[in-house]
Amino acid sequence: MWEQISINAYDYRLPPTQIASHPLEERDASRLLVYDLGQIYDRCFRDLPDVLPAGALLVRNNTRVVPARLLFAKDSGAIIEIFCLEPLEPADYNLSFAQTGSVVWKAMVGNKKRWKSGHIHLYNPVNDKECAHLSLLASCVGQDGDTFYIRFCWQGGLSFSEVLAICGRIPIPPYLGREAEPEDRERYQTIYALRKGSVAAPTAGLHFSDYVISCIKDKKIEFTELTLHVGAGTFTPVKTHLLSQHQMHSEPFSVSRAFVETLYNQKGPVVAVGTTSARCIESLYYFGIMCSMGQEPDFLPQWEAYRMPPLLDRKAALEALLLYMQKNGLEVFEARTQIMIVPSFKFRFTNGLITNFHQPKSTLLLLIAAFIGEDWRKCYAHALEQNYRFLSYGDSSLLLQSREK
Repeated sequence: MWEQISINAYDYRLPPTQIASHPLEERDASRLLVYDLGQIYDRCFRDLPDVLPAGALLVRNNTRVVPARLLFAKDSGAIIEIFCLEPLEPADYNLSFAQTGSVVWKAMVGNKKRWKSGHIHLYNPVNDKECAHLSLLASCVGQDGDTFYIRFCWQGGLSFSEVLAICGRIPIPPYLGREAEPEDRERYQTIYALRKGSVAAPTAGLHFSDYVISCIKDKKIEFTELTLHVGAGTFTPVKTHLLSQHQMHSEPFSVSRAFVETLYNQKGPVVAVGTTSARCIESLYYFGIMCSMGQEPDFLPQWEAYRMPPLLDRKAALEALLLYMQKNGLEVFEARTQIMIVPSFKFRFTNGLITNFHQPKSTLLLLIAAFIGEDWRKCYAHALEQNYRFLSYGDSSLLLQSREK
């Protein structure tokens, strides 16, 4: 059972030389490990259209990474890093990005011990004129544990989205061991990124090129999109011995009525592009059960999927969710999921998963183990032996289960 799972059972040796610190020159030139019902073979990501199951539906996450890292300086010269997590005032992403003078965001703050109170100015060592014109200030207006509430104020009439574009830095993962570079603005972003809000990329999608997408469509394989804004918690290692003691982060997502209907009507296999897409579509089953029980479907706690009785089949759960949307006049369903997918989890929708190779002892690796069982060891051993590139800018895999659910 999940309560007794030890994180130490999901460890492996990852040589630093196999962590990809930069992307390949061409997105779709990455390698592709294909795991198909126990068999493993090596391909190139450009071959993805040829190895996807016929009649598949690909579910991708259209979130867009924002340049969420901002550096500020105290009069004393101390540098304070503010890593924006999600909006607080206003809490709606679109409204927050559209503000033209002041916003409050939840954030992590580096070197906070050097910043006791008062406002601080944007760090601008090269005296960039655009940055200087904004006169961007930050002040701390509250705190919840290790999360701080930061008010940003600026001049010039630009939206907060434009302020971040001018002053912010792309929050590449800390395990890359380097500062963000100009190429990261484009490459740490999927080509179909649309809705701003993530502070980490849904990296499985980084391999897709216009060519690959065109070839997939030529095979009569369809795409559908959801939005799940990836939080900084995706980098948080599991530090507790037992998984039951780990506090999973929650993330906001939204799906359209058309998306839910497409998932409901899908007769072939469903392939999730990335762990974020898988977490979202698997969460929908439990939100549907909440709707059928008359509960407000606004938040799914991390272990609820293991405690909630499977009262409905997957289609009935989606029917309940669609009925809830209809009764409430919703064209878009928005909620937060904290779901933690670990071995013993029952996948309701996902037949295939496109994903990169993840860190040892991470919640992402646990999801892989939940999906293909102990064969995750065989896949990772093969990838290590064949010198695959690991983590965010690394190579890819296509993991396939049974075509039937």
